[in-house]
Order: sequence, then structure tokens, then C-alpha cells
Amino acid sequence: MPKVYNWQLGREMDYPYNGIRPKRQVALIMDTNKCIACQTCTVICKTTWTPGRGQEHMLWNNVESKPYGFYPLGWDVKILEQHGVQPLDGDTYAGKTIFESAPANEIALGYIPGDQDYAHPNVGEDDSFGNMTRGAHLSMQHNQWMFYLPRICNHCTYPSCLASCSRQSIYKRPEDGVVLIDQERCRGYRECVKNCPYKKSFFNPVTRASEKCIGCYPKIEKGHQTQCTTSCIGKIRMTGFISTPDKAREDNPMDYIVHHAKLALPLYPQFGLEPNVYYIPPIHVPPPFLHQMFGRKTAAAIATYRKAAQDEKLLGALLLFGATERIIHRYKVEGGQTIGYDETDTEVVRVPLVEPVKIRPVWDEAHGAYRTNVT
Repeated sequence: MPKVYNWQLGREMDYPYNGIRPKRQVALIMDTNKCIACQTCTVICKTTWTPGRGQEHMLWNNVESKPYGFYPLGWDVKILEQHGVQPLDGDTYAGKTIFESAPANEIALGYIPGDQDYAHPNVGEDDSFGNMTRGAHLSMQHNQWMFYLPRICNHCTYPSCLASCSRQSIYKRPEDGVVLIDQERCRGYRECVKNCPYKKSFFNPVTRASEKCIGCYPKIEKGHQTQCTTSCIGKIRMTGFISTPDKAREDNPMDYIVHHAKLALPLYPQFGLEPNVYYIPPIHVPPPFLHQMFGRKTAAAIATYRKAAQDEKLLGALLLFGATERIIHRYKVEGGQTIGYDETDTEVVRVPLVEPVKIRPVWDEAHGAYRTNVT
């Protein structure tokens, strides 16, 4: 296999194709600390892209309750068990990727979920780790925790779905890095379903072809953020374009959060796909669980998140989440505000770093009335 450089692993790795990065790479950042699992993102994605026949089980976007929620059932537990425990060497991942640990005559390590695995999209919803016995009461610190993990296709730099397709029906767009399936070429071999470790490629039994998240590329082409991002009532998401660490720009909010502040981390980077969806890890979850899920830099990321209010540059980037439908290519913090600019360098949004508060007097002189109920 050719060697490609994976910056998330800090080393070269085996991949079936030569490493050619797109002109620019679309990415998402999600703040797990703000997600309330309202499933608005799931519903808007479902009604926009997958309301048809054969798509009933397709949730291109879903929100899982960790540690017991999965869709499809047990997707990460199964691949982690197959992958096994892998070694680290400082900041370099010294273990094998799913391409390097693939069985003989296989492109990647994987499995095909059964039909029943797609039957329970809300399994484990709101289930906490650890049980409260009868008569027990809550006291700090307690060992009960859970958090919500919103998931979409990662539009990976080195997609295993693309690598495993013998029909070469899956491709990565050079203009924005979105990974798509050419359904006219697809013959439904389901190798993409088998080898995507995140299980975000789906087989349509009606059309006999595979389908997956398209990154809302019609919106991306117009400079707009994805449907799941703009519909999020908790403002936990931001869509934009991310650079590699050596080309990161401090005035790009995506680059600043991921590369400079090192606040947002990829999901299961040890698989070796260099995913382009990044998560701000939850601050209340035991570190060993987060280390397995997001890598060994979670403790530093949580410490940075707790002090975000002290860093105006970081705070300004975080306040741009959900502030505009436009993709922000550049931002600056000035005069107590964070200001975002689109691709044409036109200002599209201003957000105050401190929400203005105005306390009105209880007695309204102009109208001769109280503003509150008085007994």
C-alpha cells in the first residue's frame, strides 16, 4: 500500500491510494457540553434527505446517549473489540489503523451490521453509567454520568468507504472534500457499509445501492452551513473549512479551535481515517472513557474549555456557533465583539462577548404602572 501522512496520528500510515488532499476541506465542530439531544438535527436531516422508500433506517445524522447508546447497535464497541488494544508513543499513535490491521485479502477491518442493528435508533437513550440503589441519594462526587454524542459522516481525509469500493463509485470532491457515492456506478456490494468504522454508509434495499450523508453540498456551494448546523437550537455546531496544522490560520475560527486552542478533537482517530468532524469533549466524563474516544489530549482540551472566558480569541470563536447561516472564513475580536466574515470578506455577523443586560425599574414613570406583580 502507498504511505500517506495522517496528522491526527502524527505519522505515516498505509492507505490504498496516494494521499491527495482537496483544495479545501469542509469540517464540523460540535460542542458536546451544549447538546441536549432534542434531535432537531436528526429530524431536519431526515426530512430533507432521507424521507423516501428504502431510507426508513437511514439516519445520516443521529444523536446517541453515551456510554450505552449506539446506531447501529454497538457500532463502536464491535469495531473496538476487533481492533484490540493499541500502543501509544507519546503524541504519536504507534498502533495499527484499521487499514493496517485488516485481515488477508481485505482493505480494512470491518463488519456488516445485521438488520436488527438498525431497529433501535434510541437504544440507551438517557441511560446513565452506574446504578443508584434503592434508598441511595445523590452526593458529589458521584460516579453517574452520560452525555450526548451527535454524529454524521466524517467526510474523512482517508475514507475507508472509498478505499474499499471495488467499483470506485465513491469519491472525494476536490473542491470541498465532501465524500459522495455515485449511485449509477454502485452495485450494492456493501463493502462501504462493512468497512466504515463509523457505520455512516447505508444500503438501500429498494434501489440496491448505498447512500450516505452528502455534507449538504448544495448549501456549501452557496456559502451556507449544513442543515444540521443551522437548525440546532442549542447552537452546538459550526460548519467551515479546516486546514492542516502547518497551514492553520488564527483568523479562521475552525483552525483556531482545532489547531491553535486544541479544544476540539476527532472521534476515534486511532482508526486512521483522519475524520473531519471534531468534538469539544464533555467536561464531566471520566478521562479513560474520553481518552479511548477522542485521544489522549482530552484532559488538556477540557482544561482549555473551562478557561475559555479568559481567552477572548477563543471565546469569540465559540460565540460564532449558531450565530449565522453563512460559512465564516475569517473572524476577529474587536471592541468587545466577535465579527465574522464570509468568503468575499463581507461582514455577516457580530456577536457581543458579554451579553448586554438592561434592568428596567419596577415602577414605569411614563405609563404610571408597575412592571411586576405586586401584592
